[in-house]
Amino acid sequence: MALRRATFRLYPTKKINETLHYHRKLHKDLYNAAVYHRQTEYQKFGKSIKYLDQQNCLPAFKEQWTEYKNINSQALQATLKRVDFAFNRFFTGLSKHPKFKSIRHYSGWTYASLTGWKVHSIGDNGYLELAKIGQIQMRGKTRLWGTPKTCDIVYRNGKWYASIALEIDHELLKNSRQTNTGTIAIDLGCKDAIAWTNGDKDGLIEAPRFLRKAEQQIKKLSKSKRRKRSPNYKKKQKASRRWKKAQSKVTKLCRQVANKRQDWVHQVTTQIISGNSMVVTEELEVKKMTSKAKKGKRKKQKAGLNKSILDVGMGMIRSALKYKLQDVQGVFLEVPTKKVKPSQTCPKCGHQEKKNLDQRVHVCANCGYTQQRDIAAAEVMLVWSQNNLPGLGTSLVDADGSSTTKKRRVTGSLRQLSQVKRQKSQPTGGDVETPPSTT
Repeated sequence: MALRRATFRLYPTKKINETLHYHRKLHKDLYNAAVYHRQTEYQKFGKSIKYLDQQNCLPAFKEQWTEYKNINSQALQATLKRVDFAFNRFFTGLSKHPKFKSIRHYSGWTYASLTGWKVHSIGDNGYLELAKIGQIQMRGKTRLWGTPKTCDIVYRNGKWYASIALEIDHELLKNSRQTNTGTIAIDLGCKDAIAWTNGDKDGLIEAPRFLRKAEQQIKKLSKSKRRKRSPNYKKKQKASRRWKKAQSKVTKLCRQVANKRQDWVHQVTTQIISGNSMVVTEELEVKKMTSKAKKGKRKKQKAGLNKSILDVGMGMIRSALKYKLQDVQGVFLEVPTKKVKPSQTCPKCGHQEKKNLDQRVHVCANCGYTQQRDIAAAEVMLVWSQNNLPGLGTSLVDADGSSTTKKRRVTGSLRQLSQVKRQKSQPTGGDVETPPSTT
C-alpha cells in the first residue's frame, strides 16, 4: 500500500467559518505554549522536555483551559508533534530555533487518525464532517481514491482546504498510468525549461515564464499600496482597509501564477512518464542555486537568475517525476553533477571544457561534435546512465523511485510513538514473552 494526498477546497457556512478560525487560534496557542514550556524548562532547570512529557500533560492542561475539551485529543497531540518536529530539526542543524507563531503564520491543524473527522466522498466532491464543528461541503477531484488515513485542515490565501492522505494499493497505482519501458534524460534550464533525449529523438520544451508575463501587472498593483497605511507589527499598527483591498488583488494574481505553474508541471511530467519508466536528470540543489549573491557580486543579475529558476519550478518538476515514477515502479536516477559535469562534457568523447552561460551551442574542441548545449547535457546523462560515457561510469545503487540527494534524520511519527508507549506499558517481569513482530 502507498500513501497519496488528495486536496479539496472547503466551502464552510458563515458560522462554521468562525468556528474553524477559532479552532485554528486554539491550536496556534497550544503550539506557542509548548514551545514556551520547552524553553523555560531548559533555561531555568536545565531539563529537556520530550514529546511524551508534553502529551502526558494534556489532560491537566484541558482541565485548566476548558475550551480545549471541544477539540479532538489526537489533533492536539498532532500539534504537539509539530513542536517536536521543529525542535528535532533544530537539534540536527536543519533549521533555526523554533519561534512563537502568529495567527497569520499558522496554517491549520491535523487529524492524525480516523477519529474526529469523516469524509463522505469517493474522490469527486462530497462532504467533510468534523467533530464539534459540523459538516462542510468540499469540491475537488482526485485521480484515485483509497482508504482515508489522516486529514490536514489548511487555511491559505483566505480559503479553507482539506488535504487527505489516502492509502492506495500498489497495483492500482501502477495500472492507473500508461507507461512504456523507455529511458529518457532531461536537463532543466531557464530559457528552455526541459531539454530531453531518449537516444533516438531529442527536443526542447520552452519555459512558460508565468511570473515574467505577470510581473508588470504585479508591480502595477503593488504600486497602488504605497500611499496606503501598511501594517507595522512592531509598532502594533494595523493596515488600513484600502491597503488590505490592494494587497488582496496582488495575492490573487500571485496565486493564479502559482496555479498555472503547478498545472503546467503536472501536464509535462505526465507526458514524460507516459512514454518512459526510467528518467535520468542531474542532481540539483535548488535552494543553493537560488541563494543571494554576496556584496559586489552582480547582485541584480543574480536576483534575475534566481527569479527565472524559481519561475520554471525545477524543484516541482523533480518532485512530480519522483512520485509519478513510484506509481509505476519506475527508476529515477540523479547524475552527480560535480563529478560528471553534464554541461561541460562532450557526450561523444567525454572531453570536458568549461562554458559560460551565454554559450548556447556545444562545439567539442576534441572531436568537433556540435549540438544545442542543453540537449548535449541530456545526452551526457543518458550515456552515463548506460555506462557508455568515455572516462566515467555509473552505478544504479542510488537509482529508485524515491531517491534523494541527502539523507536526513527521521524524527519519528505518531504511530512510532504509540508503539513506544505500548512497550513501556508492558510488564518487565522475569518470564514475560516477547510480543510477536507485526511486520
